[in-house]
Amino acid sequence: MRRFVAYPLAGLAAVGSTLFVASPASAHGYVSSPPSRQALCAKGTVSGCGPIQWEPQSVEGPKGLRSCHGGNAQFAALSDESRGWPATNVGTTATFNWVVTARHRTANWEYFVGGTRVASVAGNNELPGAVVSHKVDLSRFSGRQTVLAVWNIGDTANAFYNCVDVNVGGGSGGTTPPTTDPEPQPSAQPSTPTTRPSTSPPTSSPTSPSARPEPPASGTAWKAWQKYKVGDVVTYKGKKYRCRQAHQSIRTWEPSEFTLALWLPL
Repeated sequence: MRRFVAYPLAGLAAVGSTLFVASPASAHGYVSSPPSRQALCAKGTVSGCGPIQWEPQSVEGPKGLRSCHGGNAQFAALSDESRGWPATNVGTTATFNWVVTARHRTANWEYFVGGTRVASVAGNNELPGAVVSHKVDLSRFSGRQTVLAVWNIGDTANAFYNCVDVNVGGGSGGTTPPTTDPEPQPSAQPSTPTTRPSTSPPTSSPTSPSARPEPPASGTAWKAWQKYKVGDVVTYKGKKYRCRQAHQSIRTWEPSEFTLALWLPL
């Protein structure tokens, strides 16, 4: 079966013997964990972000910038420090996971803290996988930091930008300050039930709004903010798809011809 991919800056292009389809709205990639600012906006953890909530993978701008929004005025909310961005607790090292919806040849990947480059990973002008992970040493820092993660494209003059807020627990031995958990937590423990519970097992249990989603059973309907593993089968608009890369789903990443990096039509 033939597949195709469209690169927004270069038009339709064939890549090897296995080809994909993508559109500008679903193109490119972003840091999913620790959650980047655009990931927090897409999930609704931080509200009022503007259009970035619908396309967290699209923060693209000229190479060499040091801004969270990549010079895009429509994404300026990502550089607004008054929004109280939640930070994720990490150790002296952190693994940054990118989800790539359109694979571009890669010059390199760079990570900055306060304008200082702390890591660079060669891309060798090759196509990355659908999921890319980098372990970054943050031991020179402690406490709350904003890491700028940059994906420099090999065959264009552009790069993709992500700001990731973290609380580094190592460095000079400082303690990790408290942070806001991206997942909302219940404010209190459930009260003791006033009626005697049934002796027969319940057919289902209520799910707290703050509970993390469970992996889906095969063939269930696709949902946003669901954790999917390789091999999971879902249905979407009457069609079945198999998960190709483990990920947590977001809005606008519904299974379709535009997300073949994540889903394979059956």
